[in-house]
Amino acid sequence: MTDQSFQNQEPDTALAVLKRTKIVMVHTSHAGNIGSAARAMKTMGLSDLVLVQPKEFPSEQATTLSSGATDILEQATVVETLEQAIADCDFVVGASARSRNLPWPLVNPREMASKALALPENAKIAMVVGRERSGLTNEELARCHMHVNIPANPDYSSLNVASAVQVLCYELRMSAVASANEPKPTWGVEWDQPLAKASQLEGLFEHWQQVLTHIEFLDPNNPRHLMTKLRRLILRAQPDEVEANILRGMLSHVDKKLGRR
Repeated sequence: MTDQSFQNQEPDTALAVLKRTKIVMVHTSHAGNIGSAARAMKTMGLSDLVLVQPKEFPSEQATTLSSGATDILEQATVVETLEQAIADCDFVVGASARSRNLPWPLVNPREMASKALALPENAKIAMVVGRERSGLTNEELARCHMHVNIPANPDYSSLNVASAVQVLCYELRMSAVASANEPKPTWGVEWDQPLAKASQLEGLFEHWQQVLTHIEFLDPNNPRHLMTKLRRLILRAQPDEVEANILRGMLSHVDKKLGRR
């Protein structure tokens, strides 16, 4: 069966979540991995590729290894920071092959896909993969709602970044097709407000840090993990836009009472 004939048979709901999901590749060193990732995306029905400071792009090698997925490469977006890449996203998951000193919600690819499918129908999703040698930094991982770990062979867990993209896209597609006729609202009911965008939450975190520093609850010279733990708390809760605005409004009122503009 051709890829086109398969796509013609799949449910609209499956296509919808795939079109709302972007693959974000951070500081990719080898252009061939970008091409291979584009191929992996196209075979699973994804088309939105965002590159954060790739070492080389556009690239003839990327085009060659895309094996015909040149349309994915041609419409790829190149940005300078991860913050720009995920600013319009409601749910951000970062691929991580290592444990962290500070625990963070961690799922496998199948669990990640299930959670993505349970989000509101208009939620925009980002799956973020890092550098070939070192993956994502702690700071980059802290911008993600949760982390996804591919349970590879512990004796040989060296998974190519494009292969990781293939696994993530495959699990998302399979979950989408399987649950196409089984609506699963995130909180058991249709929610009344859209989820807060990553850019909105970043503004909240920045404001929070300013206020905590001003009231001397946060020592900028010795911050420890205070802001990171606050990030974890809020991202785990997945606030909607109104809830994020309420928190921001509370901070603004504190500023006003302290005589700060």
